[in-house]
Amino acid sequence: MSVLTPTSLAMALEQIEANPNALLLAGGTDVMVEINEHHRAMPIEVEQAVIALAEVPELTSWTVDLANRRLTLGAGVTWAEIERDPIRSWVPALAEAARTVGSPQIRNAGTIGGNLGTCSPAGDGLPVLAALDAVVELVSTTGRRVLPVAQFMVGVKRTALRPGEIIAAIDLPVLDGWQGYSKVGVRNAMVIATASACLAVDHPSRSIRLALGSVAPTIVRCPDAERFAIELVDWDSLSIGSADVSRFGELAAESSRPITDHRSTSEYRRHAVTVMASRLLQRAFPGS
Repeated sequence: MSVLTPTSLAMALEQIEANPNALLLAGGTDVMVEINEHHRAMPIEVEQAVIALAEVPELTSWTVDLANRRLTLGAGVTWAEIERDPIRSWVPALAEAARTVGSPQIRNAGTIGGNLGTCSPAGDGLPVLAALDAVVELVSTTGRRVLPVAQFMVGVKRTALRPGEIIAAIDLPVLDGWQGYSKVGVRNAMVIATASACLAVDHPSRSIRLALGSVAPTIVRCPDAERFAIELVDWDSLSIGSADVSRFGELAAESSRPITDHRSTSEYRRHAVTVMASRLLQRAFPGS
């Protein structure tokens, strides 16, 4: 096993092209789980190269353009950095999700790009990225392309990445409005989501976005619930009727496609979505 440690994005892409079967390692938190559960062989057993990306500055940095209200996070930005200011002030729902990722040690190592690349429907950051209509920047030695996050996630742990490509960055809008994240698990900490939800409001566009995690093969948006709430919210008083809040939760649950597995039943997941969506909408519009 050879371990390569590129110090620039160009160097990383060259090494990936030269080692098409290499294991790309950012924080390594998801990889170690897969190895421990025997879903992936240790690279040493298959003489596979490992390309460690933690020293690539283009991946571990971020930029913000407040004039155009855009935040760009390098794929190697850690959850620990996301959960703190100043990033927390621009994308508070993503910071909330970050605080639910494993332990402090995991958050110091794990990255947003790794969460996206693993593409588990239970990934904590993914409902937030979907609700915010994030854009994923992909790079290879042949060029760059961008994809809406909904097009990037194509199935359970399946993405639209092409051979030789890596996730370079995630571009997010800085919305003007309340946003929040909620998660249900079998315990209160260090747990994979049984169901999760993110709701984000943007006052200038009068939009309400809702995305759900761990209740379908990939993250789902809830267009019927979104349209319902947008029409019934009083945008001047920031209020909505209690019956409408309950109906919003029901519509959100109708968008889900949960399964029964070792962590939960499909019925419980639908109920959890109903409760979480209703509570998030109530918090977004406290004048109710």
